[in-house]
Amino acid sequence: MKQKATLKQIAKELNVSVSTVSKALSNSPEISEPTKKRVQEFAKLKNYKPNNVAVNLKSKKSRTIGVIIPNILNPFFAKVFSGIEKAANDRGYNVITCISNESLEKEVHAMDMLSNGTIDGFILSIAEETQAVGDFKHFKEAISDDIPIVMFDRISDEVNCDKVIVDDFDSAVHAVNHMIKLNCKNIALLSTIDNLSVGKLRAEGYHKALTDNNISINDTITILTDNTDDFDEKLQKLFDKKIDGIFALDEHASVMAMKAAIKKGIKIPDELNVIGFADGVWSRRLTPSLSTVSQHGPEIGEAAANMLIDRLEAKEGEEPEYQTKVIKTELRQRESTRKL
Repeated sequence: MKQKATLKQIAKELNVSVSTVSKALSNSPEISEPTKKRVQEFAKLKNYKPNNVAVNLKSKKSRTIGVIIPNILNPFFAKVFSGIEKAANDRGYNVITCISNESLEKEVHAMDMLSNGTIDGFILSIAEETQAVGDFKHFKEAISDDIPIVMFDRISDEVNCDKVIVDDFDSAVHAVNHMIKLNCKNIALLSTIDNLSVGKLRAEGYHKALTDNNISINDTITILTDNTDDFDEKLQKLFDKKIDGIFALDEHASVMAMKAAIKKGIKIPDELNVIGFADGVWSRRLTPSLSTVSQHGPEIGEAAANMLIDRLEAKEGEEPEYQTKVIKTELRQRESTRKL
């Protein structure tokens, strides 16, 4: 194994002080660019690796962010993570990721495991089970231990922390209003995330749009569930009803509704207009392609990372007030909706 150099060895070989080497390797503005380049290239040549444990003990900071995501297979969470990683890397922070798999127990375990000095703060979206049972004690304990948290997408008003959300309610109102402008009179509401805060907000937006346009809410063309198998079973009966529009609140509901309509021989968008609250790869690959409410995942991730790092780097006593940042969505019209 190639032997690793130390700061003292590098300083001796380059005939500079240990302090100069240390500052050059940390990219300090106190050191000239030629010296920085010389030290950094020599350190790389000599296989120098910083002792992170010693650095962390001295600074009491790990410069590492813990990210807890409910489901890595969900394209939205993957896009958010890409934004978190970009912003963190740009500001000199590392990222450790854990997957809760929608489990309260796994979410608690991940936080316990990382709260031992491994990370400086958390960015997370609450697990499905956690929201269902309303148990937020582990979040409150972390904050009381001076470990800041930024929640995104799925949040809780019971936890006092920074948050990044999309305008779920307003964007649902906008999407349904758009369908009404397309002369849709019987718009079905479909969801497999009825137990999540975002699902409830989107459903409220749907109801608001119908009410504002004096359209009666028809429960017979509404499927609200938190179980995909239950949804798929109920979906088979949906097309026995008279519908000319579908507003789906998540990717599973969006894709399965499109597939079922196509299988029934329904012409999209001539006979049925469909908008889904999803923007994964399947939205573009479906034929016809699916019109969606895009949540701008990378932007959410970047905002969450910058909010957390700003709090971590604030001077003691000058920490900013907790805030909730709203990222605007975008209605992306594809082939599943008619042109106005």
